[in-house]
Amino acid sequence: MAVLAGIVVALGHPLLKPSPGSAATPDQDSSTLLPAPSPSGRPPSHAPHRGGRGALAEADGVVPDGATVLDHEVPAVANLDAELLDALRRAARDAADDGVTFTVNSGWRSRAYQEELLRKAVAQYGSEAEAARWVASATTSPHVSGDAVDIGPDRATDWLSEHGSAYRLCRIYRNEPWHFELRMDAADRGCPRMYADPAQDPRMRQ
Repeated sequence: MAVLAGIVVALGHPLLKPSPGSAATPDQDSSTLLPAPSPSGRPPSHAPHRGGRGALAEADGVVPDGATVLDHEVPAVANLDAELLDALRRAARDAADDGVTFTVNSGWRSRAYQEELLRKAVAQYGSEAEAARWVASATTSPHVSGDAVDIGPDRATDWLSEHGSAYRLCRIYRNEPWHFELRMDAADRGCPRMYADPAQDPRMRQ
């Protein structure tokens, strides 16, 4: 029996599965999952967000479910930088030929929306320094300036990670696979090396 048990372990028998919650299952969409827990054990506050408290609404950049980069009437989409939006729409049309749809989990945000996200992150993380790994200030956030978009689902982020440089669309942070920005020379030189997280981005220290 001991020998048999050893063989089962070595072969990775399907009965020996990881415990529930130890990892995301293959059909989960990481664009709506929270990143890894913080050292405090509390989940971080920043992943693509769909709402805030108080009076925050679509006019602040809250995204309705199912919004795509082609939705002209959604402020989170319409208020993106014109060149970024054009690149996203060209990429989305080509991705559609591969059966891939780009949804927008977050795009342009008002200062009020960004400030609320940061307050929430600080409360969950326990410090501004830890929160900065996931949420920028309203002054530095590329979402507030309309220069960043969070894309889903996984098939879309995978497609854009592979093909995005041809449209000058690049991932910026390793810890945020959904976050894309425009990089003007990416079509010729490829996307730049990613930062580990927003806290490593010099733009966030202004």
